[in-house]
Amino acid sequence: MTRGDAGSDRPKCLVLGTGFGSFSLVKGGKRLPLDITVISPRNHFLFTPLLASTTVGTLEFRSVIESVRLGQTGEFLLAEAESVDMERRVVTCRGALDKHAFEAPFDILVIGVGATTHTFGVPGVVDYALFLKQINDARLIRQRIFECLERASIPGLGDEERNRLLHFVIVGGGPTGVEFAAELHDLAFAELRKAYPRLIDYVRITLLDAGSVLLSSYDATLSEYTKNHFRRQAIDVRFQSHVVAVKADKVVLKGGEEIPYGCLIWATGNGTTDFVKALPFEKDAHGRILIDDFLRVAGYEGVYALGDCSALRVEPIPATAQAAEQQGNYLVKSLAMTLNGRIPPPFRYNNQGMLAYVGGHSGIADLNHFKGRGFAAFLFWRSVYLTKLVSFRNKVQVLLDWARTFIFGREISRM
Repeated sequence: MTRGDAGSDRPKCLVLGTGFGSFSLVKGGKRLPLDITVISPRNHFLFTPLLASTTVGTLEFRSVIESVRLGQTGEFLLAEAESVDMERRVVTCRGALDKHAFEAPFDILVIGVGATTHTFGVPGVVDYALFLKQINDARLIRQRIFECLERASIPGLGDEERNRLLHFVIVGGGPTGVEFAAELHDLAFAELRKAYPRLIDYVRITLLDAGSVLLSSYDATLSEYTKNHFRRQAIDVRFQSHVVAVKADKVVLKGGEEIPYGCLIWATGNGTTDFVKALPFEKDAHGRILIDDFLRVAGYEGVYALGDCSALRVEPIPATAQAAEQQGNYLVKSLAMTLNGRIPPPFRYNNQGMLAYVGGHSGIADLNHFKGRGFAAFLFWRSVYLTKLVSFRNKVQVLLDWARTFIFGREISRM
């Protein structure tokens, strides 16, 4: 069995990823008698519930990220895991910057590498669409929005091309797609109306969904409210719209209809990373690692998985930030008990409800005993996420960003 640093008899715990599950584990695991090493291609934790707000300047990028090095007592390596050798109990990794290959030994392995955006094999998506998973994705979207606006403002451009450039198409009616559409609407009918008065009539937002409702995991009355609210805001919501191909300037739907666009956001749910696909562990129908009620990978001692890359074998839970955070907090207590020779209780998911922003200072709150919507739900949405931010610094930054946006508007310079 491998051990920690030279002179240490503490077990070596290797944590892959810096998402909600992994970050919660690392934060709470400081007092555990373990040598913890975190490996991830990004050196920050991203508060994804507020990521859509950064795409239009409501919040700044650094307001929603936390360094994984600050306050951490273990080791962090900026690298990407490539494979796991269970016989030798090592993970083969490659440096994120110099691509240097190395091996990281472990006694305990925690896999929390998250998920990718599911493309469903639609040709052209990877080449032409923009995703909204990481902070770099949000930066690219922000750049593309203002690139389209500046290109559309050039004199002599025909109406057909101007209509295309200022058509923003979102594929996917889940929380990511809905909240981005809401933020984009707020930008268009606040800052853009004043900054680009001759272009605002060309700006269109279309949301395509292959199903028949928005936010299908939410209460039906809130889904219906969101649909009607979007239509009042002139957001074109189109159901039963199956995208079969994406081209450089148009989306092709089943049946042959072509929809021109200037900016395409693909927000269709979670897919499996290449690393998880290559693991020798048992997977569910969606390619996620199957785990038991103790978050253990069956047949492999000392191996755990959590977050979007995993699925409980008996009672699946939603792939949400709150679920991953609860798993990380649970694993801290579970490891503490296990290391002390005690048997931990099984993990139990506590559904605390779901929130979403739908634009125009309106939100929805789908809680166990309360279904809220409108301005009150918007205030509740903001207050909950403000308290959920990790550091006091980020809480202050987000408050200041909200205040700046309210008083002065969003920053619309193309960077």
